Amino acid sequence: MKFVIQRVTKAQVDVDGKTVGRIDKGYMVLIGISNSDTEAVADKMVAKMIGLRIFEDENGKTNLNLASVGGGLLLISQFTLYADCHHGNRPSFIHAGAPDAANALYEYIIRKCREQVPVVEHGIFGAEMQVSLVNDGPFTIVLDSEDLSIRG
Repeated sequence: MKFVIQRVTKAQVDVDGKTVGRIDKGYMVLIGISNSDTEAVADKMVAKMIGLRIFEDENGKTNLNLASVGGGLLLISQFTLYADCHHGNRPSFIHAGAPDAANALYEYIIRKCREQVPVVEHGIFGAEMQVSLVNDGPFTIVLDSEDLSIRG
């Protein structure tokens, strides 16, 4: 599982010209799900993301987490995070999760986040989306369950 977390001052996602999700201060998160991901992996990734201390405190140090600043989440499914570009110029997506299973895990992640964060918005799985944001910093963190040793 991969999360690309961008600290934002605002972000929104539109589908067919209509805004389906919008937040102010918080994280815009691109979520990639592989075939081997599970709810247990999702639980650990969500806990790590929510616990990140990447907002500045009164001394300008990145010491505050999402709850400390009253931040929201905008969650976007992004199968292209599993693009394999090793061969040729056309990416392969064989490592991305099968749509039905990936959608179920994406919905699970949304539910888990809503248990801990008051404002959780999201895109529409599989839709053509336009995402806009103001990256604060800029500050971007990539969480990969393989790198973090939090698989299953």
